Amino acid sequence: MVILSRGMCGLSKCVTRYLVAMAAADLLVVITDLILRQIPIAHRLYFVQRIPLCNNHAVLLYAATDCSVWFTVTFTFDRFMEICCQKLKTKYCTEKTAAVVLVTVTLLSFLKSIFWYFMYVPWYTLSNTPWFCYVSALVMVSDLWATLELLHYILTPCIPFVLILLLNALTIRHILVASRARKRLRDHSSEGIPSDIEMERRRKSIILLLIISWNFIMLWTVFMLFSIWNRILRLGYDIIHVSYYIKEIGFMLQLLSCCTNTCIYAMTQNKFREQLKNVVKCPSCFIVKIIKR
Repeated sequence: MVILSRGMCGLSKCVTRYLVAMAAADLLVVITDLILRQIPIAHRLYFVQRIPLCNNHAVLLYAATDCSVWFTVTFTFDRFMEICCQKLKTKYCTEKTAAVVLVTVTLLSFLKSIFWYFMYVPWYTLSNTPWFCYVSALVMVSDLWATLELLHYILTPCIPFVLILLLNALTIRHILVASRARKRLRDHSSEGIPSDIEMERRRKSIILLLIISWNFIMLWTVFMLFSIWNRILRLGYDIIHVSYYIKEIGFMLQLLSCCTNTCIYAMTQNKFREQLKNVVKCPSCFIVKIIKR
């Protein structure tokens, strides 16, 4: 976040704003889903049962996860507009538009997550399970809970699955069509030139888009399938037995997906890697100077 916010990575202000927001959301997921979740479970802090801490924690956690996912979708859409819609990109791909989009997504994510506050009982289940807040048996089998849970998984991650795949597929198709036209033009006008830097850049863009799409989908699939199976099981349809180890694996992969896309986007930028090296070198140089003194 610090490296990106300095604006020295050769990226536009619009792209920088998206990447900083994605990194912030990912960091919030790490804090709420890995650190805050484990404190009352590991240390058995019974005082948290007296206040609705878990309810507030749940709202923040689900809102952060939604922001992490939907910021990736909005950034993918921004890249689609930049590459495929030349007439609209000057109006949409701006720093002001990025700010409006990010604020809107954040507000909608928090509004969507508020219902979890009322579905949970205000204390933690003191066991090391991903479903951390206590839920009464009556709520679990209620139609309202089932409906809200289904809508939750449709909005995150099912719709993002479809949108990211669709946008990246259209972007790749546009790049391939433009590359074929460029290749035909080069074949007629510039024979003998060994390489084309623009074609190489486009090839790397396609690889990056494919990596982002498959990374997001593969890391969320196990968690999503287990959640669907768990909902069917609670409704009384025991179709197939699934080990709870699958739940732990899916939970781990889902968390990992919230921390990888921003890294993938950023680490593919040469100037970002240079800035990162400088950040790593600065403490080392400072320590060496102190030792020499």
